[in-house]
Amino acid sequence: MIVVCKNPGPRLESALLSVWEQRELRPELIVIDGGSTDGTREWLETQRPRIATLVSESDKGVYDAMNKGLTAARGEWVLFLGADDELSTDLALSAMHLQLQQTAGGVGVGEAVYADGRSYRLAAAPNPRARNFVHHQAAFYRRSLFVEKGGFDPMLAIMADYDFNLRLWKSHVRFKPFPLLVTRCGTRGLSDRGSWQGYREEIRVRHRHFAAYQCWPWDVVSVLRYLRKKIVRSLART
Repeated sequence: MIVVCKNPGPRLESALLSVWEQRELRPELIVIDGGSTDGTREWLETQRPRIATLVSESDKGVYDAMNKGLTAARGEWVLFLGADDELSTDLALSAMHLQLQQTAGGVGVGEAVYADGRSYRLAAAPNPRARNFVHHQAAFYRRSLFVEKGGFDPMLAIMADYDFNLRLWKSHVRFKPFPLLVTRCGTRGLSDRGSWQGYREEIRVRHRHFAAYQCWPWDVVSVLRYLRKKIVRSLART
């Protein structure tokens, strides 16, 4: 279990409590703090006995921090939990672990639900060209995949997980869906903000992995999705 954060405020405590309260399975908890100045760093020090690895130092962004977490990880499976997210129940990890023990897949994908009611699960036949097809906070990756394929690209600020998923997809790694609710997510996550940077990186990543003629129709869709979200959020503010 890897949690990365920087100035997350009180939300982090709820996220970590959902890990510490897990029954039947005690995960290896790794927390990478980007040098918080809001009191998080000091609070984490008081919790050090309950954290397998704690690093608090400046970094080059969220994916650089995730790579640091991967370097420290020792378990077979890795889950990245956002600082404002929570595991769905106190048996979420043990239930998922039972499923993972029976799969030959490289990535086990559960379900995630947002506080505003949106829910995400892996489609039966995902279209990897359209957009990121795996919800990061509900995906369990075999740690060996990061050794074989390399870590996240820290030059990408928002869509490095999409880039990594496409690397796995093109290497014929199996993504296995499981009908289990793993995570309850906050609505202030990096990829959920609807910034143009995220959509721009989505287009950039798509062109890394597919021919231009395969990308252009989906590039248009990315732009339309951005405009739609911008309009919807503008209306919500008014």
